[in-house]
Amino acid sequence: MKEIDNSPIKNEETDAFFDAVLSLKTKEDCYRFFEDICTINELFSITQRLEVAKMLKEGKTFSTIAAKTGASTATIARVNKCIRYGTGGYNLVLGDK
Repeated sequence: MKEIDNSPIKNEETDAFFDAVLSLKTKEDCYRFFEDICTINELFSITQRLEVAKMLKEGKTFSTIAAKTGASTATIARVNKCIRYGTGGYNLVLGDK
């Protein structure tokens, strides 16, 4: 797993954002917060990448994933790279299958 302490995204503003996310208690809270803070396209991009990661971990092919999710092969490749060489974030939420 990659070290997080030197991450280029680590700063006070990002810490505050993550604290806000961690304060959410219900799925309804998440819908309210993320609908206000993200555009619909931003939220769809995030959820698409999570679905791509799930399918990659299930062993699905790039072409199957692209057909089901509409993700580009570049997006699928980037998510795959993150799963294999990233900080382990996808594994935290999807399990280390």
